[in-house]
Amino acid sequence: MENLLEIKNLNLFFKNEEKELQALRNINLNFEKGLIHSIVGESGCGKTMTAMSIMRLLPENAFIKSGEIFYNKIDLLNLKNKQIRELRGNEIALIPQDPMTSLNPLYTIKNQLIETIMAHKDVSKTQAMRRIREIMNLVKIPDIDKKLDLYPHEFSGGMRQRVLIGMSLLCNPELIIADEPTTALDVTVQKQIMDLIVELQKELNFTVILISHDLALISNYADTITVMYAGSIVEKTSAKAFFKNPLHPYSLGLLESLPGYSQNAKLKPILGAPPSLKDEISGCKFYPRCKYYEKNLCDNETPSLEEKILNHWCACYKVNESKASL
Repeated sequence: MENLLEIKNLNLFFKNEEKELQALRNINLNFEKGLIHSIVGESGCGKTMTAMSIMRLLPENAFIKSGEIFYNKIDLLNLKNKQIRELRGNEIALIPQDPMTSLNPLYTIKNQLIETIMAHKDVSKTQAMRRIREIMNLVKIPDIDKKLDLYPHEFSGGMRQRVLIGMSLLCNPELIIADEPTTALDVTVQKQIMDLIVELQKELNFTVILISHDLALISNYADTITVMYAGSIVEKTSAKAFFKNPLHPYSLGLLESLPGYSQNAKLKPILGAPPSLKDEISGCKFYPRCKYYEKNLCDNETPSLEEKILNHWCACYKVNESKASL
């Protein structure tokens, strides 16, 4: 299958008063067209920074030192600001995690949708409204004409998220990045929103990059899974292979902390906390928390991401290729 997006050897740093701090380390990813790809891990692992690198929406003190990001064979990192603005929102769209802060509280939903579509398409207001009604129907907003004249605070959290999903679809993008799209919602609404994204993805055939820390949610929707830890990829494979046979100790720890993952087994938390950007750890960044740590091996040199099983990559010295229990 053809790749829509390719990330090659991406290294991202933050500047502070003392020195440069590395946030992403040699990120290599391929995203095939028409699938739902997920990137998972704890807060601060680099998921959102990877997404923001694709969108070229990095904080002022962040910079990409090396690497390439190809979208439809175009290197996004070499585009001028005007070119990336034309691409962003038009061909690559973002569903942010907090609809209340992403929508302007001073403008009606209609005004914000009109502004979005007219910023990217040469259309009249009448044409824009026709497209808006079409998309709002797709995301199942009831009483469209009445709802469009409301302000964001007059919507429920789930309805605000539907508006953001609709806003991302206005210009018919090929790629949608959903950054924790269900974080602020209750469990029943989370399922409704994810079911809606999957339904639209199948109907409109766009590609999704789903950023999440919720493996239980991911298990029902993703085609592929990439696990990140401390700015690096530690495992990547199909969702089916991941949940059947996780290879990295961190992946196994994430799954063992989920209710219902292992029958008749107590939840097993991962002890400790992820390192900060300022922590200098030689070798594998996970070894201080790893129960399979081996002295003079794991703390000596960082393991490279290798294909341990067909289409199943892992960065670990202690992988047992035949058993999920390591």
